[in-house]
Amino acid sequence: MKITHFMTVFWPLSMLLFDKSQASKTEVKCNFTRRNYSFIPEGISNTVTILDLSSNQITLNASDIRVLQMYSLLTELYLMENSITAIHNNSFSNLSNLEILNICGNSISVIEQGSFVGLNKVKQLYLCQNKILQLNPNTFVPLFNLRVLNLQGNLIKHFAVPQRFHLELLTLDGNPWNCTCDLLQLQNWLNTSNVILENENITTCSYPDDLKHYSIKSAPFTAECHSKFISTITEDLYIDFPSIGNSTSNSSLKNLTRNSEHEPLGKSWALLVGVVVTVLLTSLLIFIAIKCPIWYNILLSYNHHRLEEHEAETYDNGLTRNPSSLSQITDTNSEDITVIFEQLHSFVENDDGFIEDRYIDINEVQEEK
Repeated sequence: MKITHFMTVFWPLSMLLFDKSQASKTEVKCNFTRRNYSFIPEGISNTVTILDLSSNQITLNASDIRVLQMYSLLTELYLMENSITAIHNNSFSNLSNLEILNICGNSISVIEQGSFVGLNKVKQLYLCQNKILQLNPNTFVPLFNLRVLNLQGNLIKHFAVPQRFHLELLTLDGNPWNCTCDLLQLQNWLNTSNVILENENITTCSYPDDLKHYSIKSAPFTAECHSKFISTITEDLYIDFPSIGNSTSNSSLKNLTRNSEHEPLGKSWALLVGVVVTVLLTSLLIFIAIKCPIWYNILLSYNHHRLEEHEAETYDNGLTRNPSSLSQITDTNSEDITVIFEQLHSFVENDDGFIEDRYIDINEVQEEK
């Protein structure tokens, strides 16, 4: 009875939860291809999950971006063969469930750095057959779940691999690749990562002439390029992780892996430390000067110096008034000094050992006599 009662209570609840999970996985497709639309329609159900707007005249302007925010359940969005020339910041910011974004076959030449903000679940991104000249590696930072990237048929000559890039499939053919030293970083990443370069045989260099028909993955670079590449890596490691210079190679790799999620510190910390140390030392000196005046009293009492001209005049008449004579005296031997000293004091006559009292009136003494 207890089991039957438990089943009668639990079964409706389980069925309700099952229905909700099934509803969340239900695909709602809307196909608006070849309708000659110049804007994204607003009358689409908010529950749509797959939206195909290919082969229209959509430009993805501010109005289109505003309408796209309404379809937050989208998992796939197709905008192929439209009239899009630029992808602006936060164009897909509310599409947090999107997994596939295809914008091939447009005239895109500008992709702003914040274009893909909010696309945390995107796994496949197709930007093929556009007019893209270059890509900022920071543009792909929000796409940390990206596994497939298609850049086929653009005007890209160089491509800097973003950090934390974990692609499985990459398509780069149909671009005028410039196989100079700037492309060595991409080649190194292609050969050391697990990514598959699709159409590798036709992903070739367009410049210089002696490297034409070489795959960008196997093009021979000069020793100068390799030395520059190694020095660049060393400088980056020194700036980002200055403390690992004296450690072993294994510990260095562990530190790099552990700290790869953090932003580089830069050189501003050194300036901050210098300012703090200067302020502390200045404060300490001021404190010592105020609380310990005995130090500068000792310095003030230490005033030994050569007599100045006005000090030499205070001597008696027998002493010379010319300071240069003192230096001449010091140059003589000890006997000459004794004679000169006696001569200088020869004015003393009949010294009876008594000191004259200047306060005794001479007239009174004569009257007493």
